[in-house]
Amino acid sequence: MNVTRWASALALGTMVTACVSRSEPVDAIAADYVKAALALGQHDPDFVDAYYGPQEWRAEVEADAPSVVEIRGRAEAARSALSVLPERPSDDDGQRRRFLDRHLAALIARAEMVEGRALNFDQESELLYDAVAPTHDEEYFAALTAGLDSALPGAGPLADRLARFRQDFVVPSARVDTVFRAAIRECRVRTIRWLALPDDESFTVEYVTDKSWSGYNWYQGGHASLIQVNTDLPIHIDRAVDLACHEGYPGHHVLNVLLESHLVEQRGWMEYSIYPLFSPVSLIAEGSANFGVAMAFPGDERTVFERDILYPLAGLDPRRAVAYREVMDLVGRLSYAGNEAARRYLDGAIDADGAAAWLERYALMTPERARQRVRFFDQYRSYVINYNLGRDLVEEYVRRNSAGGGEERRWEVFGALLRMPLLPSQLVP
Repeated sequence: MNVTRWASALALGTMVTACVSRSEPVDAIAADYVKAALALGQHDPDFVDAYYGPQEWRAEVEADAPSVVEIRGRAEAARSALSVLPERPSDDDGQRRRFLDRHLAALIARAEMVEGRALNFDQESELLYDAVAPTHDEEYFAALTAGLDSALPGAGPLADRLARFRQDFVVPSARVDTVFRAAIRECRVRTIRWLALPDDESFTVEYVTDKSWSGYNWYQGGHASLIQVNTDLPIHIDRAVDLACHEGYPGHHVLNVLLESHLVEQRGWMEYSIYPLFSPVSLIAEGSANFGVAMAFPGDERTVFERDILYPLAGLDPRRAVAYREVMDLVGRLSYAGNEAARRYLDGAIDADGAAAWLERYALMTPERARQRVRFFDQYRSYVINYNLGRDLVEEYVRRNSAGGGEERRWEVFGALLRMPLLPSQLVP
C-alpha cells in the first residue's frame, strides 16, 4: 500500500539497464509493464506499493505523463506482444510469462476502474487478485459466534463481552515499543534459522496515527523496510507477534528482500522491481505474511513465547496467556465476516453504517475498530480477501507440498514460494 513513497535504486539502475538492453524480448515487455505501473501510480496514489528499479524509468514516466487511456493501451499492447513471443523450454521462463501476463491483465483492469468501470466485489477480486473468496451467510457466522458463548461468560452482547475480556490484555502505550521490538527479534531469529537473507537486510519502526490499517511495511529497496504501527486504537498483546511476523519476519520484509535479491539483482527480472498493490502478487504477499505466524511459531510455541517473554514485558499477567490465546483462536475463525461485510457494502447491499454493524455483530469488532475497517473498505475495496483467503491458500499449498517432510520441508516449500511467487490460481491443485 502506497503513500507515493519511492525507494532509491542507485547502482541497481545502471546494472539493470545494461541487463535489459542485452537480454531477451520478454525483458523489454517487463520494462513496459513496470513503466505502465509507474504511470498508473500517478493517477492512482495507492497503486504502487514499492519501486526500486532504475530511477530513469520513473523520470521518463513523470516527464511523459500519459493519460489513463494511454496507459491501458500500452499495457494491452505489452500483453499482446507477450502472447506471441516464441516459447522457451524453461519452467522459469514459463512462470515468468504467466506472472507478467496476469499482472498486465490486473493493471488493465485497475486502469479501467480508475476510468470509471464498475465491477462487483467478486469480479474485481478475480481480475485484480486471481481469486474469489467464498460466500457465507449470516447463519454461518452466527453458528461460529455461538461457540464463543461459553468462553466469554457474562451478560450483554457477545461483542461487548469480548471487548471487556480483551481490556485486560492491552499493552500500555509506554511499553508498546519494547514489546514490539522483542517480538520482531524473536520472529527474525526463527526465520533466519531456515531462510538465508542478505547480510545488509534491515528495518526501522515508526508509530503513526490516523490510518485505516493497523500496521504497514513500506519496502524501501536495498533490502530495507520501514515498518509503521498505527496507534489509533489500543494494541493488544497478540498484535505484537501478528505484526512482527506479518510486516517483518517471515512476512512482507522477507518476501520483498528475497524478490529483490533473487529475481531483480541476480536475474534482472525487472517486473519484480515494482510492487503494484492491486495485483495477484498481493494475495501471495498477504497470505504468506499471515501464514508466516504459524511457520515461525508452530504448535503452542507462540503461546509459550508470549507467556514467558511478552506478557512480562507488557506488565500483563502471564497466567492468563493460554486462556487469551484460546479465545483469540476462536475469534480468528470469524475472519471471513470481514469479506462478507466488504462484499455487501461495495456491492451496494448495505451502507457504511450497515457494514460497521455487520462487523460488530459477526466479526465481534468494537465500534471504533469496525469504523476503521469500513475506511479500509473505502480505500482498498476487495483487497480484504488477500488476508484470509490468501492465508488459507498458502497454508494448504505448503502443507500439501510438504506432507510427511517435517519442519525443514515446510520451510523449503514456503521459502521457494517467497523467492518466486506463484499466481494465486496456481496454489489450488
